[in-house]
Amino acid sequence: MAEVDTNAPAPVPPQARVTPPAKKRSELSETLRFLLKLALVVWLFRSFVFAPFSIPSESMLPRLLIGDYLFISKWNYGYSRWSMPFGQPAVPGRLFGSVPARGDTVVFRSKGADDHDVIKRVIGLPGDTIQMRRGQLILNGQAIPKQRINDFSVPLSPNFTTRECDAEFVQPTPGGADCRIPRYRETLPGGRSYEVLDQRYIPDADDTAVYTVPAGNVFLMGDNRDDSADSRFPSAEEALPGQPQGMGFIPLERVQGKAVIIFWSTDGSANWLLPWTWFTAARWDRLGRGFD
Repeated sequence: MAEVDTNAPAPVPPQARVTPPAKKRSELSETLRFLLKLALVVWLFRSFVFAPFSIPSESMLPRLLIGDYLFISKWNYGYSRWSMPFGQPAVPGRLFGSVPARGDTVVFRSKGADDHDVIKRVIGLPGDTIQMRRGQLILNGQAIPKQRINDFSVPLSPNFTTRECDAEFVQPTPGGADCRIPRYRETLPGGRSYEVLDQRYIPDADDTAVYTVPAGNVFLMGDNRDDSADSRFPSAEEALPGQPQGMGFIPLERVQGKAVIIFWSTDGSANWLLPWTWFTAARWDRLGRGFD
């Protein structure tokens, strides 16, 4: 007869067994996971759909004022490394690439060691010839119509002072002063038109050589023709000593997207510690303005 071990524990009925609780993720771990997912969604949206940009200079007056904030669409001209924030990852080439239309307002990445985001208007496409003669744009040998219209007028404010507006254009008003600059309308072949400012005759900007746009590049200009470092002038790396510097021709892979709509605008008078000044500083009439 087999011996029975009387010291062995009695079997536990299945219904009496207790399953240890699963380990709960820490609150910190959950927060980090959420933030990583959110960062990925924002990165994808900004890289491939829409991205916000602010206007820091007067080179695109009268269309864009210092203190304007706008969205650009990212899919219009294809995707490259410059579609990504900070140009990373540095993938070569361009995917789904297309050429902008003349007259498009685009954001691009400038060339050189101090590369940064810039906004200008597309004037010349690959193969086009461009020249300025006495301040008139000559495109493929054809003079672009330039019609004088009412002066551009904007109130002087903390982000648009006499530094941006020459004394000869300052006009006193009961509430302060306005900046009034001669304004013109240019009309491209095909009927697309836009407004430009022409403050004075500047030989380097208003009388130029004939430029031929290389394949895979575009020629860009600011609407404020006398206050814009653009494709009329070589980039810092290409300029000769003493020569005015600008952007030169811009490779298509550096074009990030097309300006779509202004979503905010401020005259610079807001104090971030005083929330009510955010509203008094807003230029409400500029919100929602699109781009042709």
